[in-house]
Amino acid sequence: MTNVTRSRPLSPHLQIYKPIPTMIMSIMHRITGGALYFGTVLVAWWLIAAASGTAYYDWVNWFFGTLIGKVVLFGYTWALMHHLLGGIRHLGWDLGYGYEKHFATRVAKAMIVASAALTLVIWIVGYLAR
Repeated sequence: MTNVTRSRPLSPHLQIYKPIPTMIMSIMHRITGGALYFGTVLVAWWLIAAASGTAYYDWVNWFFGTLIGKVVLFGYTWALMHHLLGGIRHLGWDLGYGYEKHFATRVAKAMIVASAALTLVIWIVGYLAR
């Protein structure tokens, strides 16, 4: 009896493919989606604290004001912006636009810069409004 699995081709996986910008952005879109899922717990925590009373609300605000809290909120903001831009990119694809290889690669690279820029703008405006 012959080994059937030896003669069958293996399915390609990440070790075979060369990482390209569109592939990396697709993976990042999934990762930021998961981060937003868990990051929304922070929003719920803040809202529950606001409804629970002044002392607990002040404590949660203190936590978000620490270095760790700010880093987490900054990461959440970036994940939100990156996922938003990825969603807009997917909407364009759903409408039949942006399939050209060079254009899709440019958009993928621009998403990195745009998500970082939008995050910085949001945080700068937030600090200036404070």
